[in-house]
Amino acid sequence: MKRSIGIALALLLGAAVVVAVVLGNRDDVSGPTTVRGVIGSEKKPFFDDPRVRAAFERHGLRVEVDTAGSRQIATEVKLDDYAFAFPSSLPAAEKIKKDRKVATTFSPFYSPMAVATFQPIAELLTKAGLVRDSGQGYQVLDVAKYMDLVAKSTRWDKLPGNTAYPARKRVLLTTTDVRTSNSAAMYLAITSYVANGEDVVTASAQVPAVAGKVAPVFLDQGYSQSSSEAPFDDYLVMGSGKTPMVMIYEAQYLSRVFAGDGSIKPEMRLLYPSPTVLSKHTLVPFTPQAAEVGRLLTEDPELRTLAAQYGFRTADPKAFADLVAKHRAPAARDLVDVVEPPTYEHLEGLIANIDRLYASGAVPQSEGGP
Repeated sequence: MKRSIGIALALLLGAAVVVAVVLGNRDDVSGPTTVRGVIGSEKKPFFDDPRVRAAFERHGLRVEVDTAGSRQIATEVKLDDYAFAFPSSLPAAEKIKKDRKVATTFSPFYSPMAVATFQPIAELLTKAGLVRDSGQGYQVLDVAKYMDLVAKSTRWDKLPGNTAYPARKRVLLTTTDVRTSNSAAMYLAITSYVANGEDVVTASAQVPAVAGKVAPVFLDQGYSQSSSEAPFDDYLVMGSGKTPMVMIYEAQYLSRVFAGDGSIKPEMRLLYPSPTVLSKHTLVPFTPQAAEVGRLLTEDPELRTLAAQYGFRTADPKAFADLVAKHRAPAARDLVDVVEPPTYEHLEGLIANIDRLYASGAVPQSEGGP
């Protein structure tokens, strides 16, 4: 009897071991593999979307993200805590790639820089010769002419024939803090190109003079917020009194248009600076699982379609074009006047010079005085 019981227990124990081994080898028991990354804040709504989470989980991945400014990701964030970095800037991504000795990166989507404004402001700037129609369904802001106004400290109420917006403040685009945020750094790339005789800053010797020319477009604003979402939210909620013009990613504006949530009011307008730059969202993986995240974002049809719904342009232009047509969005189909940003080192040099001017109080004086 005892022998029978012993045999039965042995068989039960053996069966339990077999079950444990089988279960241990099943991928669906332990659940998806968690992959943590640090990203630019403008991509947070995309990664928080339950459909995006579900798409990753169908591939065995649970993607969790924290946010930081792209420049901060490249210089300040402790990247050892993450499996990938996903800044909104190719120069920042190239620095991370070099520092971390990463062989492969992924650029699954991009967004041109744009200007969010209002119909009365756009009409006023058209009369002043700064805004023109592209002839292709969108409007263009002439950056060189805009910088001429900034250099003269021109105020809104001094623009000829201005009855629509007689504000007693300078004609200035609102941006984020150029020392922390990629959207402001991309604006710096645009303005530095114009200030450098319509050429990319390619030498350290060019940096001080160019930085001195473009510093007022940043420093004359006063306080600037560090996140690209914050000034755009002010634009949506507070209107032209607070933010008549704000530098944004095209995707921020179009994602609201595509969502049809009512946040884009009839009087709101989207302009494209001429020249403009493309913010290339570039994922730098530090682990094989993170590389799979980059691959899926680049190649998976479902994730590309979802990215388009958030206003991003992907390698498959059809999903984006279909949404633009469906919502009659004022988006540029083909942007021609696109320039490259400076390398990370030269962009950092420009930022450092502007920072020193701000810290010293030696801000270049505009021709028209304060």
